[in-house]
This record gives sequence, C-alpha cells and structure tokens, in this order.
Amino acid sequence: MQPAPNAHEFTILSLVKNADPVVQAVMAGLVLASIVCWGIVFEKAIRMRRLRNDVARLEEAAAHGAFPSEASPGLVDALQSAARLEAAEGGASGEDRNDVRGRLERAMRGAMKRELQRIEAGLPFLATVGSAAPFVGLFGTVWGIMNSFTSIAQQKDTSLAVVAPGIAEALFATALGLVAAIPAVIAYNQFAVGLGRASERIGAAVALLAKRLARRHDAAHDNKPEAVPLRRTV
Repeated sequence: MQPAPNAHEFTILSLVKNADPVVQAVMAGLVLASIVCWGIVFEKAIRMRRLRNDVARLEEAAAHGAFPSEASPGLVDALQSAARLEAAEGGASGEDRNDVRGRLERAMRGAMKRELQRIEAGLPFLATVGSAAPFVGLFGTVWGIMNSFTSIAQQKDTSLAVVAPGIAEALFATALGLVAAIPAVIAYNQFAVGLGRASERIGAAVALLAKRLARRHDAAHDNKPEAVPLRRTV
C-alpha cells in the first residue's frame, strides 16, 4: 500500500524541514555551535602540540642555564624577550643574586601567563557549549512536544501516526544538543588538563632558569659589568 502524500518520512532532512520554526532555529544554532567547537578543537590541538615542543625546549634551556642561540616565535622567544628586557633595565644598585633572580623570574612568569592566555582563548566557548547545549536542545524538544499535543487537540486523533512525527522532530533537537555538547566537554577537559600540566612544567623551568641566569649575572658582574648572558653559545 502506498503511503499518503502528506505522510512524514523519518529522515534527518524531513525531521528538520517539518519541524516548527522555533525548533528549526534551535537546531540551526546547535549545528552552528558544533561547527565552531570543532574549529576551536582543531586549532587548540595544533597550539597544544606547539606548546609541548616549546616546553621541551624551555626545559632544555633551563638545564643549560641559558636560552638557545636561535628561538622560533613562541613561548621560549617570549620568555627570552622578557628576561632580556628586564636584564637591560636593571634593578636597584647593590642588588644581590636573589634580587636579580626575583626580577627575572617575575618577568618570565608574566610572559608565561600572557602566552598561556593566548592559548586559552576559545576554551570558555567550549565550556559554555558543553554545559548549555543539552538544555538548548531540551528547550527545542519541549517546544516541539507542545506543538505535537496542540496538533492532537486540533485533529482529535491520538493515534501514533499523528503523535510520532512531531515527537521525533522534537527529540532530534535533544540529539543535536548532545552531539554538540559531548565533544565540547571532552575537548575542554583535555585542553584544561594539558594547560595545567604545561603551566607547572613551565613554572619549574622558569624558576631554575632564573636561578642559573642570576648566578651567571653574579659571575659576570664580579669580572666586569655586562648584561646577563641570556643566549647559549654553541
């Protein structure tokens, strides 16, 4: 037997086309949010890989007590620029090694925070989508089910053929909310943990590097006054 011309086809396209305009707007917003989230995820994945490489180079520099002779733009270059600027400006006359170490460490930690804040950009959006998308989808579901019950009242027919299409369209909004939220939550947690661990490693490397740079400053100052030897000679 052929289906009636106005029968609903249970496909994704038909669920979207036959949905209420409010539900369609909810679906479109969730799809757009999901696309933006995936863009942020790929961008952060690239940045995190670069950060891991930068942290490894920084730890190597800390082990040698000086920055590498050549540093590509990124974390190491930012810390080196901050330390060089602080060393060039100098401090109060008669400062000891601990004073030099404190100045250099504060300057490098400030540069570290700025670099990490650049990487963190976009993570609040992931957190927002992860927490809000299921409720937005649920709103679309509730709205769609309300329209389904209105249709039942108008047609005075409680058969499954009348109820099912509207409920299916409504539940599809909840599914889209979960599709947008689950990857966002997973990605946010992964990136947040990764940044936390990287921050701890960078902080330890900065403390060691400042200590060794201050020691070199003292040795250079005892022989003749000159700037802190920030670069490692090859």
